Amino acid sequence: MVGRVEFALWSAIVGGLLVVMALGDSYLERLPLSAAMLYGLVGIAVSPLWLDLAAWRPMSSAGLLEHLAEIVVLLSLFTSGLKMSLGLRDGRWLLPLRLAVVSMLVTVALTAVVGVWWLGLPLGAAVLLGAILAPTDPVLASQVQLSDATDRDRLRFALTGEAGLNDGTAFPFVMLGLGLMGLHEIGDHGWRWFTVDLVWATFAGLAIGTALGTGVGHIVLHLRRNHQEAIGLDNFLALGLIALAYGGALLAHGYGFLAVFAAGFALRRVEQRETQAATGGRRRDERRAVPEAVAAMAHADPEARRRVAVDPEHAPAFMAHAVLSFNEQLERVGEVVAVIVIGMLLWAVEWERVRWDFVVLLLLFIRPLSAAIGLAGSRTSRSQRVMIGWFGIRGIGSLYYLMYAIGQGIDPVVAETLIALTLSTVVVSMTLHGTSVTPLMALYRRRPRAERD
Repeated sequence: MVGRVEFALWSAIVGGLLVVMALGDSYLERLPLSAAMLYGLVGIAVSPLWLDLAAWRPMSSAGLLEHLAEIVVLLSLFTSGLKMSLGLRDGRWLLPLRLAVVSMLVTVALTAVVGVWWLGLPLGAAVLLGAILAPTDPVLASQVQLSDATDRDRLRFALTGEAGLNDGTAFPFVMLGLGLMGLHEIGDHGWRWFTVDLVWATFAGLAIGTALGTGVGHIVLHLRRNHQEAIGLDNFLALGLIALAYGGALLAHGYGFLAVFAAGFALRRVEQRETQAATGGRRRDERRAVPEAVAAMAHADPEARRRVAVDPEHAPAFMAHAVLSFNEQLERVGEVVAVIVIGMLLWAVEWERVRWDFVVLLLLFIRPLSAAIGLAGSRTSRSQRVMIGWFGIRGIGSLYYLMYAIGQGIDPVVAETLIALTLSTVVVSMTLHGTSVTPLMALYRRRPRAERD
């Protein structure tokens, strides 16, 4: 039971942090550090390492931590999908697809090899470690992701799409690792894993998310344009679509992470197609200006917002902007909570199990190599390939998979090793990438626009 004094301290600490971030966000963007680093320090401060306001242990709190990380990742995946406005026929989609499939496979394979031959892990645990650490993070990578739906930067598009997809494409390998450890049925010679955990679950997740995002988008626009109904409560629309896609995919034994990303992307594509149809006679640059005009009007008085929401031309962009704006704000709050929790867990890590040479190898060799293999022959510049190889940020997605695996009943000794390796990697990643993102992205933005797009 939390006493009044402890609750008051928590309120003061969290409230002060939020006020500081609100006042200093623009200033922080110019410094060589990230907001996540500050949140992590707050988590460390409230742990037994200093104030002792919370003493969570990964093993005993795995269920709670799993669902917390799950919610934050879902919010971020939906936001990532909403920002991906290019159609699937656009050649830039090959970049995130290669990274989420080819680079994912290479990362898991190399990590598993290192886990067996260098760290001395059993094969199943090594594969599981690779799957836990392979996904790049959609939550902590906001500074290198698409800024909005009109952003066409090839680097940002690749990293946003990769983070949105590989939180789902990692799941089959988590199940494979658990299967090799005897905690999940994979069938003779892995047939069940291939047909159910890989093919079916991936297809079902993408199909359900796409169908729901498309269907809900068309229904909302039909009601608003033709009947002046279903206006307002766009926050309910965002949360409802996330929950519906996730729950529907899980009930169909599909991957909910892929479903939520696909739902966000499908909703954006509905907006893009409907806006293009409504402004078909205009030039391309004029059509791009429509969402900007809607965004400017979105903060007007309620009656003006209502007129825009039902306007045949502006209704699609208004819907997408309202949903994205709400979801981005909620995602930021989720990031604060999740990273503070990561900081709170560090006191309980058995640091003697940490292998810093493995952490360095993963971030400085395995990630760049896997990205280079995935992007081989692609239409990316050398600087873009280097940046993509570097910004393989590990974070909340890895925490989710770690807690999910613990919840499946893995051996406690193996679990403590995975906890130490995962949390140490996440902390180093947040530190290295957080201090380098501002200067590196500033250098990248100085390159000619033609090279970046």
